Amino acid sequence: MGKRYFCDYCDRSFQDNLHNRKKHLNGVQHLRAKRVWYDLFRDAAAILQEEQTKKPCRKFLQTGQCDFGSNCRFSHMTEQDLEKLSAQVQALSDLKPFSQAGEKRLKELQREGADIPPGTIEDWLDKRAQRLSAAQSNSALPEKPAPFQYPPGWPPVQELPPSLQAPPPGGWLVPPNLQWG
Repeated sequence: MGKRYFCDYCDRSFQDNLHNRKKHLNGVQHLRAKRVWYDLFRDAAAILQEEQTKKPCRKFLQTGQCDFGSNCRFSHMTEQDLEKLSAQVQALSDLKPFSQAGEKRLKELQREGADIPPGTIEDWLDKRAQRLSAAQSNSALPEKPAPFQYPPGWPPVQELPPSLQAPPPGGWLVPPNLQWG
């Protein structure tokens, strides 16, 4: 019987050879199934933007069904659906780590020397870029090391395995006769 190729997008298998695989991967059914799969992971803002540019599907609005289904070039969202989606996008955009007032307060706390827990990845990248540029100019920036914090939702420290526990303050003890490799 020979090798068989299974396509996860289409949920079907066929004899695996160059001709059959090329024919399948370039086929309309496979391309549609692949697009549907990746559409599951699009963010709400991208979906909203695409749906707002489309005209409403008359047949879908009249009967609740469309012969083209997900392949229809018109929008199958009602005004209520679009409003819900735009509210969801707005709620997600409001969840930024700091508002402008929050950023001002954060800068004030930093000037006062308060210990601030690590912020967003952008903050970390900015600090890293500053350190690298300072290292290249041979002038070091005075910077406090970030305090170690366990992620939220983790069990108590006593219940963690040793590999997940924080290192001791002085670092791990290295025996003098230890040889690696």
